[in-house]
Amino acid sequence: MTVFQNRQGPGRAIAFLAASAMVSGISGSAVQAAGVSITSYGHSALLIRGGGQSVLVNPFRAVGCAAGLAEPRVSANVTLASSELPDEGARIGGGTYLSKPGSYRVGGMDLEGFSAPHDRMGGRRFGNATIWRWQQGGLSFAHLGGTAAPLSGEDRVLLGRPDVLIIGVGGGAKVYDGEEAADVVRQLNPRRIIPVQYVNGEAPSGCDQGGVQPFLDAMSGTQVRKAGPSLSLPSNLNDSTVIEVMR
Repeated sequence: MTVFQNRQGPGRAIAFLAASAMVSGISGSAVQAAGVSITSYGHSALLIRGGGQSVLVNPFRAVGCAAGLAEPRVSANVTLASSELPDEGARIGGGTYLSKPGSYRVGGMDLEGFSAPHDRMGGRRFGNATIWRWQQGGLSFAHLGGTAAPLSGEDRVLLGRPDVLIIGVGGGAKVYDGEEAADVVRQLNPRRIIPVQYVNGEAPSGCDQGGVQPFLDAMSGTQVRKAGPSLSLPSNLNDSTVIEVMR
């Protein structure tokens, strides 16, 4: 069954209780297989396999800042989209497609989506996006690939301390810039960070995003690993923070 929750009122309280339960325990499906493998397709598209499930995050059409990239036409049990914009929520994969805030259970996996402004003006310019939290392969994930807004205190409680934080860093009108992303990282204190939504080399025509280096500079002193297009993470991550650059 799919249950939609609003950001205000009793639904928000229910979402809080569900998120708290996810922080305190690992679902049976997550225990089935420890750890995950992650494949990056560029922009903010990732395929995460583990715990008997596969999750495709933000599949895109090759438009806007994703122009020139190969579209990730891969199948997954679940697709999580920050919004239904073609560069971060294209319907090109299989499985259950989720883009709206709410509490969901798919294939034994619990997923929580929370509404957040897609811009720095409270959503007045570009509306709201969805930030996601879920458990997979014994790890807790938070995906903030589609917002440029500061986290509220309530958001920080709902997201908890993720094992893996996926966060946009390229700047522009709808994505955190390097300093903003670094501030969010300091608030959530994740064990692994996967920066997304930035460009390599020259930005496509009309793209207002930059590269990953300003974020790495803002996170000076944090360990950085050049993971390339694929990455494997065990379920028993150590307590230190590591940035995994996947392109």
